[in-house]
Amino acid sequence: MAQKITKPATPVKTATTTRSSSVKSDSPVHFIFDKGNYRLLIISAVVVAFGFVLMSGTTDIYSNTKIIIAPIVVLGGFALGFVAIFKKPAAKA
Repeated sequence: MAQKITKPATPVKTATTTRSSSVKSDSPVHFIFDKGNYRLLIISAVVVAFGFVLMSGTTDIYSNTKIIIAPIVVLGGFALGFVAIFKKPAAKA
């Protein structure tokens, strides 16, 4: 049994919207983060990477550097990343 293809009784209307492609705005673009936030975020990524470098290596896997210091450095880098995200930009006067 083959299905029978039927056409709709009335044509289907689609909604079309006209938007102006040339929207002009005189107000400056406001970013969420400022330069200080991005600096802190980059510094935090470097600190996390340094912590992983401290953790790597093949000699003496039970050293204090790999077990204690490196995880603290990595967690400090993540904490600095949170500070970079939540820090409010300075108000311009």
